[in-house]
Amino acid sequence: MKTVRILVADDHEIVRRGVKALLEARSGWEVCDEAVDGREAVEKTVRSRPDVVILDIGMPGLNGLEAARRIRKEAPASQILILTMHDSEQVVQEVLAAGARGYVLKSDAGRDLVQAVEALSNHKTFFTPSVTEMVLQTYLGGGTGAVEPGESALLTPREREVIQLLAEGRSNKEVADLLRISVRTAETHRTNIMRKLDCHSLSDLTRYAIRNNIINP
Repeated sequence: MKTVRILVADDHEIVRRGVKALLEARSGWEVCDEAVDGREAVEKTVRSRPDVVILDIGMPGLNGLEAARRIRKEAPASQILILTMHDSEQVVQEVLAAGARGYVLKSDAGRDLVQAVEALSNHKTFFTPSVTEMVLQTYLGGGTGAVEPGESALLTPREREVIQLLAEGRSNKEVADLLRISVRTAETHRTNIMRKLDCHSLSDLTRYAIRNNIINP
């Protein structure tokens, strides 16, 4: 039997422990690595190439959606499962657009997580029933199921990183240090973001980040 290798990324240790215990109770499954934020999740996925990556959305530094986009680009063989407390239609659409093929609510993890990982390890999709219903209603309502481009589509991947760090209260220098860019480049990104989003203060930027699930309130 082929071992299913899984990476778990969540900034709460108790969640990682619980997920690991649940998954490793299954014969032949191994949590090969853990990550506490999105950036670490991407780095460890590229290095260890797990079969399935489980991502929380609301992680600091680099959120789960951005991490999912990078993983799809840099380690496309790894299947992405989002494990989160968020279940709005907007979030579901963004998750699908980011390349995830599984979506489980934390409240449903005890019931659905093992089944979800099994599905993804066999290159199938899996969605928590309430999310499946939400997606189905989108189609039945006459929608295409496609994600409508919003304000965030105006931003580059780097700008989405910068907006998260700024909204988390980082200074331009801290942003520059974390992203390994110059302070001037960080300032330029900030100016471009404010212009694109028509934000006039850091408070506006923070409200945008919360409204678009870039950071948790």
